[in-house]
Amino acid sequence: MNPLGNPTLRLFIGAALISLSPVWVKLVSVSPTSSAFWRLAIGGSVIAVYLLLTRQRMQLSRRVWQILVLAALFLALDLWFYHQSIQYIGPGLSTLIANFQVFVMAAAGFIILRESPSARQLIAIPLAVFGLALIVGVDWNSLPSNYRTGIIFGLGAAVTYAGYLLALRYSRQSSSNRIPSREIAVISLTGAAMLGATSLFEGGTLAITQGDEVLWLVCYGVLSHGFGTLFIASSLPHVTTTQAGIALLLQPTLSFVWDILFFARPMSITELLGAGVALLAIYLGSRNSSKQSQGVRQ
Repeated sequence: MNPLGNPTLRLFIGAALISLSPVWVKLVSVSPTSSAFWRLAIGGSVIAVYLLLTRQRMQLSRRVWQILVLAALFLALDLWFYHQSIQYIGPGLSTLIANFQVFVMAAAGFIILRESPSARQLIAIPLAVFGLALIVGVDWNSLPSNYRTGIIFGLGAAVTYAGYLLALRYSRQSSSNRIPSREIAVISLTGAAMLGATSLFEGGTLAITQGDEVLWLVCYGVLSHGFGTLFIASSLPHVTTTQAGIALLLQPTLSFVWDILFFARPMSITELLGAGVALLAIYLGSRNSSKQSQGVRQ
């Protein structure tokens, strides 16, 4: 019996693998843009190999290709913001703030799709703000400038990741495949090209000079992006919205755990309480999202 045949198990393994994403970024000395490039380049290649092995054809309309390019742009921007945020405020807090995308998705649903927010979502938004205030403090001006920059980048990641999810959702409207592996492969490799060009524009380099960093970036691309994304994408059509919401909660929770264990992040009681409140808000905010558009932090 294959344990990975259980969609719930795949969902939580995928969430755990993706929770390691900021750890890989923190372990390497390459620029944030470069590490984002390698994540998508390696991870996209893994998914492309999966498509070849399963003999899936890239039969996508011109309209879908256009939407996928837009989705790639949003994902590239998301990772640029996210990786910058990790460097400024650490893996745990950056991932927590980036997962505020559930509230951006709720706002987009209300403005664009005319979907009325649920009572849970209306409660979740002020809860999230309160939780964040407990973590970072209520006096914004008293925070170090780098810390404030990291929070702004984290919020930028939340907004652009929501844009990515919406674009992916539109690209899937006429698709008969339950797993968006074709779309994610195209988005990943296109996003990698965008980030590669951005790195060169910034005057950086994509070269990896240290052997151990090759290992960390391969782990990032293969485990967190490749397998993590495929495990979650393949499980979402077969699990409940509650299970998907719990997986969404698990990922930033584990990222906080890794931050404390691996990087000795100091946490006060107030900060722990704030993190708990924010995680509860993320869970409540995700409860009414559809399984197809729910985005565990990638």
